[in-house]
Amino acid sequence: QVQLVESGGGLVQTGGSLKLSCAASGRTFSPEAMGWFRQAPGKEREFVALIFWRSGGTYYADSVKGQFTIFKANAKNTVYLQMNSLKPEDTAVYYCAGVQRYRGSYYNPNNYDYWGQGTQVTVSS
Repeated sequence: QVQLVESGGGLVQTGGSLKLSCAASGRTFSPEAMGWFRQAPGKEREFVALIFWRSGGTYYADSVKGQFTIFKANAKNTVYLQMNSLKPEDTAVYYCAGVQRYRGSYYNPNNYDYWGQGTQVTVSS
């Protein structure tokens, strides 16, 4: 059983930065990849970024390329999302999630095996 706990969300002004953390626990934690998703009110959960746990390779949604950076600390079983130049449209609940073994598109949240509880990010204009 893997548990994910996110932290680092909060209220920030337009143009500000936040760094989200996602700490994993559980002796079976050996994911293929870890991702970040976000969900704004009334909208579907959308893919934000992904990192492969062994290689460190990354993917980003077009909407956040050059603005967000995903990185990890394997020794701490932690994945991070550095968010810069935040805009009101980045306001959402941000979730981290893990893929134990590939079973379909990484952009599809249904293909993730475990999820954190989410952390709220609010960007004021």
